[in-house]
Amino acid sequence: MANPLKSLASQTAIYGLSTILPRFLNYLLVPFFTYKFTNPADFGINTEIYAYISFLNIILTYGMETAFFNFVNKNENKNLVYSTALLSLLSSSTLFILIGFMGAGALARYLNYPDNVDFIQWMILIIATDAIMAIPFARLRSEQKAIKFTFVKITNVIVNIGVTIFFIHFCKSAYDGGQTTGLAAWYNPKIGIGYAFLANLTANIVSLFLLAKEFTGFTFSFNTKLWISMMKYALPLLVVGLAGMVNETFDRIIIKKLLPAEIGMHDLGVYGACYKISILMTIFIQAFKFAAEPFFFSHAKQEDSRRLNALVMKYFVIACSFLFLATMMNLHWIKYFVSKNYWEGLSVVPILLLANLCLGVYYNLSVWYKLTGQTQFGAYITLLGAAVTLAINFIFVPKYSYLASAWATLLSYAVMTVVSYFLSQKYYPTKYNLRSFFFFFGFALFFYGISLFWDGYANTYVTLALNNILLLFYVFLFYKFELPNLKKTYVAY
Repeated sequence: MANPLKSLASQTAIYGLSTILPRFLNYLLVPFFTYKFTNPADFGINTEIYAYISFLNIILTYGMETAFFNFVNKNENKNLVYSTALLSLLSSSTLFILIGFMGAGALARYLNYPDNVDFIQWMILIIATDAIMAIPFARLRSEQKAIKFTFVKITNVIVNIGVTIFFIHFCKSAYDGGQTTGLAAWYNPKIGIGYAFLANLTANIVSLFLLAKEFTGFTFSFNTKLWISMMKYALPLLVVGLAGMVNETFDRIIIKKLLPAEIGMHDLGVYGACYKISILMTIFIQAFKFAAEPFFFSHAKQEDSRRLNALVMKYFVIACSFLFLATMMNLHWIKYFVSKNYWEGLSVVPILLLANLCLGVYYNLSVWYKLTGQTQFGAYITLLGAAVTLAINFIFVPKYSYLASAWATLLSYAVMTVVSYFLSQKYYPTKYNLRSFFFFFGFALFFYGISLFWDGYANTYVTLALNNILLLFYVFLFYKFELPNLKKTYVAY
């Protein structure tokens, strides 16, 4: 039997390639946008539209992806499960496009983009195509076809970046240079940063063509009874997803509404750009999530599955603590990924990194209610987190702007993590190694605290050298205290 830890590591690496490389390439668009559009209000448009896209993506997939993983592992007729889930999303996405296009003008006026109805139409099509592709991508993950999954994901990003650079670099530069023909004729200043949405839509259309076999290589069939069972399983996850998106994106929607008009879009742009600096943690968590969800389901019936879950959690926390420390120890050069006009928001970076660490731990803990079918608990926990997010944002954003939003994100995820842990011990008891968690996470915080003492006194190069000595010492702690245990565990499996 294959070593499960090795399998999870290899799948995480492959999915990491499909997540890390695309996100890294998209990450490079952040400095591209912030240097091309030096007014943070312009980047605020991008931040706001993508916040709505993230939120509506949850509604339009309504938990069907996780339901697919659950039912495809229990049902011998895997084609029927796939077809039922896919037809469900195809139908709802088509309806969403029809309703969305009819209301695009009104929504554009509500968002204060009355002259850019095309932004809203492109947003609607991006959301719909994302939803349509969710189940084909899920089947690739379920069948462990990680290479095709990776190829399509990377191609999507390459097309996205290519179209973005064409319009916002080549065409915009020609237009700004005073040309009126050639490339300049392709650029419309009224659209501006909106070309990012057009590029995303173009990339999604290309991805649909690459996934053509996933739409044609099976017999279409729809089982109403199966669909009802899947929806009963999925709908609580929809609540989880919606509440989760409140935690993740609501701040970038509400900042504009809670602050005076003259500073709302500016602060939104600054916050959106600095939010991206926490990308290393986000990338790792997303890559892990892609690999871990089918992994946990496939090993659920094994006798030592809970012990395996605990081991996975331990090394996940250690890895995230390292990423937190690595980012903060090198923030002096990482900050150049955004224009200086956005540096005023760098204080949110450590807060958001810790928030993402808590979110990753919560993802690990959430396996208990998914495996036991008690998905309603996921809804309760995430709703609690959403309540924390909403309360802090509404009370403190008018006074503290995006700094309050960052703290709201951290406190929300921390509350969800703690509550989920105690519920998991009641309904799905798992012996987690809390001592290792707090040892490595504690040292990461301790080393970061030490770095603050010389920050601002020594020059940048000395500061970076001292910081990375601390980072190497953290690696030494892992080598000394945990690597022998990892080797023993690896051999045992």
